[in-house]
Amino acid sequence: MILQNLVWTIALTGMGLVALAFLYVIVNAGNRIDPAAQTAAQRRSAGMRKGLFWALVAVFIAASYVSLHRFPIPLQHAALDAAQVVDVQARQWSWQLSQPGQQPGAMLRLTSGSPVEFRVTSADVNHGFAIYAPNGRIAIQTQAMPGFTNKILHTFTEPGTYRVMCLEYCGLGHAPMVSAFEVAAATGG
Repeated sequence: MILQNLVWTIALTGMGLVALAFLYVIVNAGNRIDPAAQTAAQRRSAGMRKGLFWALVAVFIAASYVSLHRFPIPLQHAALDAAQVVDVQARQWSWQLSQPGQQPGAMLRLTSGSPVEFRVTSADVNHGFAIYAPNGRIAIQTQAMPGFTNKILHTFTEPGTYRVMCLEYCGLGHAPMVSAFEVAAATGG
């Protein structure tokens, strides 16, 4: 089953159960209840509220773990253990990608299979730094902000030409603000 269809089915089932509960309350709203039954119902209601609360806490913890256990943002003020480091500077309307020891103007070349640390900053305004894989999908992204360096860590698994594009409107030259770099297959050693 497609995940979206499963979620939709669960949501509709939950909405139906809530609607049935409302109908039950409306139908039984006029009935008189004796004090002993009222006390028992209050105890059951309190127990159900406590149970529902702890069930929601458990679901929240599980959902948080599932969605965040591989949080992609590394510590920003610590040294990253990356085999390759790329300094990225955005400016209206270009990207400057460089590695230590690289000739100015030379195309950036990285190796797949080993972590790359991107140190991203801006010389002027905010830019959205996004790396697009050869298949056209975004591989990773972060903000390029003046006066601050964002670090992202990514391991490329697929060789090819990767494009860097700006995801935040930064002026008239925003659309052609594109750069590229090559990722080569790791050589066996």
